Amino acid sequence: MGLFNLFRSRRHERNGFLLYGAAVGAAREPWLYDRLAVPDTLDGRFDTVGLLVILLIQRLRNDPDPAGAPLAQAVFDAMFADMDLNLREMGVGDLSVGKKVKEMWNAFHGRARAYEAAVEAGDADAMAQAVLRNIWRREPEAEPDAAAAALARYAMVVAAALASQPMAALVQGQAHFPLASEVLADAA
Repeated sequence: MGLFNLFRSRRHERNGFLLYGAAVGAAREPWLYDRLAVPDTLDGRFDTVGLLVILLIQRLRNDPDPAGAPLAQAVFDAMFADMDLNLREMGVGDLSVGKKVKEMWNAFHGRARAYEAAVEAGDADAMAQAVLRNIWRREPEAEPDAAAAALARYAMVVAAALASQPMAALVQGQAHFPLASEVLADAA
């Protein structure tokens, strides 16, 4: 059984990395950090990448195509393989890497529940509260600030854009993430 699992998950591995790379590219857009003041820190970058990866995984898992769920898993695996590598490159000791990756994994899953619920409900206010709490590490407010509201609006646009992309392209590792600077030209 163990040998079977070794080969089973590799089918979508390359395209999972390509899709993950597209999400990372979108999350690196300087506009997010300059204009919306997303914290340009390890945590801020992890949370921004995580937001976009969560939206991508949600898109893939919700598709009726049988390739959707395994491709979603491949994207998830690519993200955490990258997190492991980045921690090692930053000098985190081998004995601590597993613990830190597990902490990131738990944080990712908590955020996924909040972001996915907001997208499924079409609730930009819930998304704004979630990004305020997770990205800026601030307690939810009655009225989220302009940056959180703008990032939430961007997340909802990304979710809709991903939903409109054909599964055939996604299976080939091709995803388009709208630029935040174009979507939010009037924000912040």
